[in-house]
Amino acid sequence: MEVLDYGYIRIKLNEIIQQQGISKNRLAHRAEMQRTQLNQYCNNQVTRLDTAVLSRLCYALGCKLDDLIEYIPPEQ
Repeated sequence: MEVLDYGYIRIKLNEIIQQQGISKNRLAHRAEMQRTQLNQYCNNQVTRLDTAVLSRLCYALGCKLDDLIEYIPPEQ
């Protein structure tokens, strides 16, 4: 069976954190997350996105979902 490349989802949380000048500790507190979970999102190490977490991040950062995640299509 051939393995297909479907592309991937990139989480742009680090960029938003830097743009807004907010610390990870403050964001974790505002979004009611553990710091380790926040780091997983920052490092794109999440295998299953949690819509509740994404909602809290968008609320805490005052951004939209498409500001936070991006679909990267496969290379042709």
